[in-house]
Amino acid sequence: MAEGEPRWCRGIRGAITVEHNTREEVLAATRDLLVRMIEANGIKAADVTCAFFTTTVDLNAEFPALAARQLGWTEQALMCGHEMNVPGSLQKCIRIMVLVNTSKKASEVQHIYLKGAVNLRSSGLTGESAFKPAP
Repeated sequence: MAEGEPRWCRGIRGAITVEHNTREEVLAATRDLLVRMIEANGIKAADVTCAFFTTTVDLNAEFPALAARQLGWTEQALMCGHEMNVPGSLQKCIRIMVLVNTSKKASEVQHIYLKGAVNLRSSGLTGESAFKPAP
């Protein structure tokens, strides 16, 4: 980034589903999603302001933020929580919102959705993260 280039705090979203409510699966899926988010957006740990991790209420085997600590995010503020239990909503889902200081424009940020979470969001998602509009 060039000296004097504008920087913004951008939210980068991601989500992934798991098959089972186990510590190993929650951590592995969260690490996989975080790595994909980091690579797609060129995230440096020093630029991460904070990260929010949520799970659907059927996932409680481990705090997903532990995966970020295992990846070396030791100075960032991290928070975990459960999502609302809305009837008919996606189950066994881990969502992440990372706030990053970046020179990227909002349109340049790549949000990542994997496995059963690919249908959650629109616009700008490609490949495995492609959006399929709700009926």
